[in-house]
Amino acid sequence: MSTNHRSFWKYFWPSLTANFASSFLRFFMLFFFVILIVIISALFGGEEKIKENTILHLTLDGGIGEQTDINLDPMSFSVHGKTGLSNLLYGFEKAKKDENIKGIFLEIKNVDFGYATARSIRNAIDDFEKSGKFVVAYNSGEYISQKAYYISSAANSNYGFPSSTMAFNGLGAEISYFKNTLDKLNVEVEIIRGKNNDFKSAVEPFFRTSMSDSSRVQIERYMHCMWKDICTEIAIDTKTNVKKLNTIADSLYVKRATDAIQFNLLDGTKYRDEIMSILAKKASLKNATEINFYPFEKYARDQFKKDQIEIQEDEPNIAVIIAEGQISTNGNGMSSENICNLFREARDNKSIKTIVFRINSPGGSALASDEIWREVILTNKSKKVIVSMGDVAASGGYYVAAPASCIFAEPTTITGSIGVFGMIPYTGKMFENLLGITFDRAQTNNHSVISTNKKLSPKELQILQEEVDNTYDQFLQRVADGRNMSKKQVNEIARGRVWTGRDALRIGLVDKLGGLKEAIAYAKKKAGIKNSKIIYYPKSKENKLFDLLEEINDEKNIKVKSLYSNDLPADLIKYYKQIKKIEEIKGIQMRLPYDIQIN
Repeated sequence: MSTNHRSFWKYFWPSLTANFASSFLRFFMLFFFVILIVIISALFGGEEKIKENTILHLTLDGGIGEQTDINLDPMSFSVHGKTGLSNLLYGFEKAKKDENIKGIFLEIKNVDFGYATARSIRNAIDDFEKSGKFVVAYNSGEYISQKAYYISSAANSNYGFPSSTMAFNGLGAEISYFKNTLDKLNVEVEIIRGKNNDFKSAVEPFFRTSMSDSSRVQIERYMHCMWKDICTEIAIDTKTNVKKLNTIADSLYVKRATDAIQFNLLDGTKYRDEIMSILAKKASLKNATEINFYPFEKYARDQFKKDQIEIQEDEPNIAVIIAEGQISTNGNGMSSENICNLFREARDNKSIKTIVFRINSPGGSALASDEIWREVILTNKSKKVIVSMGDVAASGGYYVAAPASCIFAEPTTITGSIGVFGMIPYTGKMFENLLGITFDRAQTNNHSVISTNKKLSPKELQILQEEVDNTYDQFLQRVADGRNMSKKQVNEIARGRVWTGRDALRIGLVDKLGGLKEAIAYAKKKAGIKNSKIIYYPKSKENKLFDLLEEINDEKNIKVKSLYSNDLPADLIKYYKQIKKIEEIKGIQMRLPYDIQIN
């Protein structure tokens, strides 16, 4: 009997060569494609004119950040974009005054952002319609979520696809707990929270299997507050009442778009051709073929960039500093390295009279938060800093807002969470029991080796607890100084507890309810500015490659997408994000105590 033995290397080298050749060819094609379009754009590109009776087409399908961002994935040869809220709001404002814009066709499929962002878009729709122009909302996806409906209900004309399912059942939240998993892996976690930080429950999933009483109290409180605000606004636009909306939610009367019609939540269900006929009629056109659509995202982006570049060459008098993401010393997100530089630049610009600090952050590094706090303090001495809070400005996100002269929050903004925690895993047993790996040490002093593979001694735990308590005490003092309260008063509403913007106003953590637009108007009034010239930081720049990617994004009709692959299951992406957050934790944290998806 003979055996055919084939060498591993016989397949390895050809495969490696083929993969390398494929990657090189893809990169070359991409490079050639980019150069070709840059040349074409340079030869034939120019400012595109908006025609008369144009209808702007705004598609909400994915996430919205604070700023527009777009990037190219060379491996998949695809463009990923994220529209910025500041661009969208600017687009609504410009379109309202643009004589060539007849109205807006708002198409909603999937929305992946917070209720504060949703409310800002909703308010922009209401304001746009006051100009006499129309907004037709069309929920065209397979599933109409409550958040999607909340936005679309602001439009005077609101439709759904005939076979779409629909949710209107109130707010709910689910938290993942990992204690049993860690027990099975023989991993122990040492938890250090600030004194009296019983509401700081970011660490609960690592030592509990369910919510603590304090955690449940605050979650239910802010969800009930948010739901009341959401229903109140929907009731106004649908000419119903909050009690009726709660009856609909409690009884699950709405399961499909067709159900919503009989409760006056939707004006009807329509197929796409029927929506086109409605739009043609509103635009006083004979038929749908005469409709002149223009991408809202492109219109807003181009108008925003054009005006920003002109303002940079002029003398801006109001600066808006955008800060979004987890707080860290450097890297992606809200890094102190970047934000501090932006504050210094705005502070040194003599033409700028006041600054609006837009925050959308769950917090993060205590050190980075303190660095940003210092810049806000220094700036506020010479130029008043007005804070505008987005979906969330909690923990470190609130810490950096505290010294501002005035703080705005949306009613549904998640804020507060004044507390501190540290988390030290012990992995020694896991390596030994599951993998057979043991560790030994040599050291010159008692605490020379601090490792996750060595349990902390009582003395080391005590030292860490003292450091966390000191950081929490400093947090209390920072808020007390910024809000003109005593440290005792702050401690009563702190303890790591999360509040809605409306509750935060009641207890003194914020000054006014409103979004970015209201914060800018307030800053303008307080600075005595008549003709506002607003510059956004980071600044818009002329960038041919960035412009090219935007054009590709528009041409391919790629809407707002997550930076994660759409091929991955949603739950897997959620856990991946949580793991990435854990990996990024360094030192003592001022971080939001939850990672909750509110449906």
